[in-house]
Amino acid sequence: MEADTADPVARTTSGPGTRARILAAATALFYAQGIRATSADRVIQEVGITKVTFYRHFRTKSDLVVAYLEEQGAAEREWMERIRRQGDPLGSLRALATDIGAVSCSPGFRGCAFINAAAEFSDPEDAVRVAVAEHRRWILGEFADIAAEAGLEGVGSAARQLMILRDGAMVNGYLGEPTEVAESLGAAFASIVAAGPRTL
Repeated sequence: MEADTADPVARTTSGPGTRARILAAATALFYAQGIRATSADRVIQEVGITKVTFYRHFRTKSDLVVAYLEEQGAAEREWMERIRRQGDPLGSLRALATDIGAVSCSPGFRGCAFINAAAEFSDPEDAVRVAVAEHRRWILGEFADIAAEAGLEGVGSAARQLMILRDGAMVNGYLGEPTEVAESLGAAFASIVAAGPRTL
Protein backbone atom coordinates (compact mmCIF):
# COMPACT_ATOMS: atom_id res chain seq x y z
CA MET A 1 0.00 0.00 0.00
CA GLU A 2 1.28 3.48 -0.88
CA ALA A 3 2.12 5.85 1.93
CA ASP A 4 -0.30 8.70 2.57
CA THR A 5 1.67 11.74 1.45
CA ALA A 6 -1.19 14.23 1.81
CA ASP A 7 -0.49 17.13 4.13
CA PRO A 8 -2.30 16.35 7.43
CA VAL A 9 -2.57 20.07 8.19
CA ALA A 10 -4.30 20.69 4.86
CA ARG A 11 -6.69 17.83 5.59
CA THR A 12 -7.71 19.37 8.91
CA THR A 13 -7.92 22.99 7.79
CA SER A 14 -9.75 22.78 4.49
CA GLY A 15 -13.14 21.61 5.73
CA PRO A 16 -16.29 23.48 6.75
CA GLY A 17 -15.22 23.48 10.40
CA THR A 18 -12.24 25.71 9.68
CA ARG A 19 -14.34 28.03 7.54
CA ALA A 20 -16.84 28.32 10.39
CA ARG A 21 -14.05 29.15 12.86
CA ILE A 22 -12.71 31.86 10.56
CA LEU A 23 -16.17 33.33 10.17
CA ALA A 24 -16.89 33.18 13.91
CA ALA A 25 -13.64 34.98 14.73
CA ALA A 26 -14.25 37.58 12.02
CA THR A 27 -17.80 38.16 13.23
CA ALA A 28 -16.64 38.93 16.77
CA LEU A 29 -13.81 41.18 15.59
CA PHE A 30 -15.76 43.01 12.88
CA TYR A 31 -18.62 43.79 15.23
CA ALA A 32 -16.53 44.80 18.23
CA GLN A 33 -13.68 46.67 16.50
CA GLY A 34 -15.01 47.58 13.06
CA ILE A 35 -14.47 45.97 9.68
CA ARG A 36 -11.72 48.21 8.35
CA ALA A 37 -9.92 48.15 11.70
CA THR A 38 -9.76 44.35 11.56
CA SER A 39 -7.17 43.02 9.13
CA ALA A 40 -7.14 39.57 7.59
CA ASP A 41 -3.89 38.98 9.51
CA ARG A 42 -5.72 39.70 12.78
CA VAL A 43 -8.37 37.12 11.94
CA ILE A 44 -5.69 34.61 10.93
CA GLN A 45 -3.91 35.16 14.23
CA GLU A 46 -7.13 34.81 16.21
CA VAL A 47 -8.03 31.49 14.56
CA GLY A 48 -4.46 30.17 14.65
CA ILE A 49 -4.16 29.21 10.98
CA THR A 50 -1.84 30.01 8.11
CA LYS A 51 -2.49 32.58 5.41
CA VAL A 52 -2.69 29.75 2.90
CA THR A 53 -5.52 28.18 4.89
CA PHE A 54 -7.32 31.50 5.23
CA TYR A 55 -7.19 32.25 1.52
CA ARG A 56 -8.27 28.71 0.71
CA HIS A 57 -11.62 29.58 2.30
CA PHE A 58 -11.85 33.31 1.51
CA ARG A 59 -10.04 34.65 -1.54
CA THR A 60 -10.18 38.22 -0.22
CA LYS A 61 -11.10 40.04 2.96
CA SER A 62 -14.08 41.45 1.06
CA ASP A 63 -15.33 37.88 0.52
CA LEU A 64 -15.08 37.34 4.27
CA VAL A 65 -16.98 40.54 5.02
CA VAL A 66 -19.77 39.58 2.63
CA ALA A 67 -19.96 36.11 4.21
CA TYR A 68 -20.17 37.76 7.64
CA LEU A 69 -23.06 39.94 6.49
CA GLU A 70 -24.82 37.04 4.80
CA GLU A 71 -24.66 35.08 8.05
CA GLN A 72 -26.02 38.05 10.00
CA GLY A 73 -28.79 38.44 7.44
CA ALA A 74 -29.74 34.77 7.65
CA ALA A 75 -29.99 35.03 11.43
CA GLU A 76 -32.21 38.11 11.17
CA ARG A 77 -34.48 36.43 8.63
CA GLU A 78 -34.85 33.42 10.90
CA TRP A 79 -35.66 35.74 13.80
CA MET A 80 -38.25 37.63 11.78
CA GLU A 81 -39.91 34.43 10.60
CA ARG A 82 -40.09 33.23 14.19
CA ILE A 83 -41.79 36.32 15.60
CA ARG A 84 -43.99 37.32 12.66
CA ARG A 85 -47.67 36.74 13.35
CA GLN A 86 -49.35 36.29 10.01
CA GLY A 87 -52.63 38.18 9.83
CA ASP A 88 -51.83 40.14 13.00
CA PRO A 89 -49.79 43.18 11.93
CA LEU A 90 -49.93 44.95 15.28
CA GLY A 91 -48.93 41.74 17.04
CA SER A 92 -45.96 41.42 14.70
CA LEU A 93 -44.90 45.00 15.35
CA ARG A 94 -45.25 44.61 19.12
CA ALA A 95 -43.09 41.48 19.02
CA LEU A 96 -40.52 43.31 16.89
CA ALA A 97 -40.46 46.24 19.29
CA THR A 98 -39.99 43.99 22.32
CA ASP A 99 -37.08 42.10 20.80
CA ILE A 100 -35.41 45.21 19.37
CA GLY A 101 -35.65 46.85 22.80
CA ALA A 102 -34.06 43.84 24.48
CA VAL A 103 -31.26 43.42 21.94
CA SER A 104 -30.38 47.08 21.52
CA CYS A 105 -29.97 47.55 25.27
CA SER A 106 -27.98 44.37 25.85
CA PRO A 107 -24.29 44.43 26.88
CA GLY A 108 -21.96 44.48 23.90
CA PHE A 109 -24.56 45.79 21.47
CA ARG A 110 -22.89 48.09 18.94
CA GLY A 111 -25.72 48.80 16.55
CA CYS A 112 -27.01 47.14 13.42
CA ALA A 113 -24.21 45.23 11.68
CA PHE A 114 -25.50 46.38 8.28
CA ILE A 115 -25.71 50.06 9.18
CA ASN A 116 -22.22 49.82 10.67
CA ALA A 117 -20.89 48.20 7.49
CA ALA A 118 -22.55 50.83 5.30
CA ALA A 119 -20.84 53.56 7.33
CA GLU A 120 -17.45 52.01 6.54
CA PHE A 121 -18.01 51.35 2.85
CA SER A 122 -19.26 54.37 0.92
CA ASP A 123 -19.04 53.01 -2.64
CA PRO A 124 -22.50 51.69 -3.60
CA GLU A 125 -20.87 49.33 -6.12
CA ASP A 126 -18.69 47.69 -3.48
CA ALA A 127 -19.69 44.08 -2.77
CA VAL A 128 -20.14 44.96 0.90
CA ARG A 129 -22.57 47.78 0.13
CA VAL A 130 -24.41 45.52 -2.31
CA ALA A 131 -24.88 42.97 0.49
CA VAL A 132 -26.10 45.72 2.81
CA ALA A 133 -28.54 47.03 0.20
CA GLU A 134 -29.96 43.56 -0.45
CA HIS A 135 -30.60 43.01 3.25
CA ARG A 136 -32.17 46.44 3.67
CA ARG A 137 -34.48 45.71 0.76
CA TRP A 138 -35.53 42.51 2.48
CA ILE A 139 -36.35 44.35 5.72
CA LEU A 140 -38.35 46.94 3.79
CA GLY A 141 -40.22 44.11 2.12
CA GLU A 142 -41.10 42.62 5.49
CA PHE A 143 -42.39 45.98 6.72
CA ALA A 144 -44.33 46.42 3.47
CA ASP A 145 -45.97 43.03 4.04
CA ILE A 146 -46.97 44.08 7.55
CA ALA A 147 -48.36 47.37 6.24
CA ALA A 148 -50.34 45.48 3.60
CA GLU A 149 -51.72 43.14 6.26
CA ALA A 150 -52.89 46.24 8.13
CA GLY A 151 -54.74 47.37 5.01
CA LEU A 152 -52.69 50.54 4.59
CA GLU A 153 -52.43 52.48 1.37
CA GLY A 154 -48.94 53.40 0.20
CA VAL A 155 -47.28 50.39 1.76
CA GLY A 156 -43.88 51.53 0.48
CA SER A 157 -44.11 54.81 2.38
CA ALA A 158 -45.33 53.06 5.52
CA ALA A 159 -42.49 50.52 5.24
CA ARG A 160 -39.88 53.29 5.05
CA GLN A 161 -41.36 54.98 8.12
CA LEU A 162 -41.29 51.70 10.05
CA MET A 163 -37.68 51.16 8.95
CA ILE A 164 -36.63 54.61 10.19
CA LEU A 165 -38.25 53.87 13.56
CA ARG A 166 -36.48 50.51 13.73
CA ASP A 167 -33.09 52.08 12.93
CA GLY A 168 -33.63 54.88 15.44
CA ALA A 169 -34.57 52.46 18.22
CA MET A 170 -31.32 50.57 17.71
CA VAL A 171 -29.34 53.77 18.20
CA ASN A 172 -31.50 54.82 21.15
CA GLY A 173 -30.78 51.48 22.78
CA TYR A 174 -27.34 52.74 23.77
CA LEU A 175 -28.99 55.32 25.98
CA GLY A 176 -32.22 53.67 27.06
CA GLU A 177 -33.62 50.80 29.05
CA PRO A 178 -35.12 47.74 27.31
CA THR A 179 -38.71 48.19 28.47
CA GLU A 180 -38.72 51.93 27.69
CA VAL A 181 -37.27 51.40 24.22
CA ALA A 182 -39.70 48.56 23.49
CA GLU A 183 -42.72 50.52 24.69
CA SER A 184 -41.75 53.68 22.80
CA LEU A 185 -40.98 51.78 19.61
CA GLY A 186 -44.17 49.76 19.88
CA ALA A 187 -46.22 52.93 20.31
CA ALA A 188 -44.47 54.57 17.36
CA PHE A 189 -45.07 51.51 15.17
CA ALA A 190 -48.74 51.48 16.17
CA SER A 191 -49.10 55.18 15.36
CA ILE A 192 -47.95 54.55 11.78
CA VAL A 193 -50.59 51.87 11.40
CA ALA A 194 -53.31 53.93 13.07
CA ALA A 195 -52.60 57.12 11.13
CA GLY A 196 -52.20 55.58 7.68
CA PRO A 197 -55.01 55.77 5.16
CA ARG A 198 -56.75 52.45 4.50
CA THR A 199 -57.42 50.70 1.25
CA LEU A 200 -61.09 50.39 0.39
